Amino acid sequence: MLEKKSIEYEKAVLIGVLNQYQDEEKVKEYLDELEFLTYTAGGEVEKRFVQRIDVPNPKTYIGSGKMEEVRQFVKENEIGSVIFDDELSPAQQNNIEKLLKCKVLDRTSLILDIFAQRAQTSYARTQVELAQYEYLLPRLTGLWTHLERQRGGIGMRGPGETEIETDRRIVRDRIALLKKKLAKIDRQMETQRGNRGSLVRVALVGYTNVGKSTLMNVISKSEVFAENKLFATLDTTVRKVVLGNLPFLLSDTVGFIRKLPTQLVESFKSTLDEVREADLLLHVVDISHPNFEEHIDSVNQILDEIESSDKPCIMVFNKIDQYVPETIDEDDLVTERTKAHFTLEEWKKTYFNKLGDKALFISALNKENLDEFRKRVYDAVRDIHVTRFPYNNFLYPEHLDEY
Repeated sequence: MLEKKSIEYEKAVLIGVLNQYQDEEKVKEYLDELEFLTYTAGGEVEKRFVQRIDVPNPKTYIGSGKMEEVRQFVKENEIGSVIFDDELSPAQQNNIEKLLKCKVLDRTSLILDIFAQRAQTSYARTQVELAQYEYLLPRLTGLWTHLERQRGGIGMRGPGETEIETDRRIVRDRIALLKKKLAKIDRQMETQRGNRGSLVRVALVGYTNVGKSTLMNVISKSEVFAENKLFATLDTTVRKVVLGNLPFLLSDTVGFIRKLPTQLVESFKSTLDEVREADLLLHVVDISHPNFEEHIDSVNQILDEIESSDKPCIMVFNKIDQYVPETIDEDDLVTERTKAHFTLEEWKKTYFNKLGDKALFISALNKENLDEFRKRVYDAVRDIHVTRFPYNNFLYPEHLDEY
């Protein structure tokens, strides 16, 4: 009988700050997400440190007292990585590493590391490598300290482990080369998109880990990789889908996240072109997440950045099977009832009032309410198709259920 292989996780601690923009509830939520990112990268969080500080320390980001507390914990518990929720300057990262004598990462470098793990195709690896080099360029001085010890684990994958004597000029040359390579691939991708003909294009968008790939598999009957981890999908997958007698192209895109590194937005420009060129967006939302409305805002902000916020869009609230509202004691007259206590029916009424027939509630995993989903998507795609080909509209009935 084969022995089950145990996965070894690297010990990590998380650091967040309270300030005028982030209260305790917000910091807890951000650190919860950072912990999930750490787990996705192969780490196990041993402890969280939070400090109230209005202006970050220019040398060490957090105050000297809290830094000493972190140093003691790191030393006593053999911590491999200290991860900050906010982006550190190159000088701060270098100073903190000298004090803690371990790897120091911020949210950006952690996300880049996950992308380095997840990149499967040559195209995705090139995009990630470019983002890593652009992030590392101003941090080369501190990087050489890492390389003298040649450590592995979180944050150590990718171009940082090439050669110690690499200097800024070589890195800049590499960045220029990667940009040329991506520009060439972008042209090829553009040609591929042009060769797809006049089929209506539908793109799945949404926060990371909301179930886009699972929905893609159900609708297109394909085998797109899906996993309960952040950024399970990096490469855009495009499938031809036929509902009734109406064909269209469905693409699954990289998930969005708050504080998404600008390097990644730029490097994954061509991937996001699938969203830019889509005729219809299916904005998938994990309704079981307590802060799903903020996720919606984050996705809308990125859609606005890539000039895609004005496209026709259907809001698809997924994971209704996992939605459990917070309970409140009927005799409790002190606790204020908030949105966290809304039932699923109340959320439905809320979003139906806001969006009308542009809101759907489904479970892709359990295949709940998918008939309604198919009908809505069919009607939306048909409307676009009829506008594009007015002389062919007799081919398509008013509703999918006629087939």
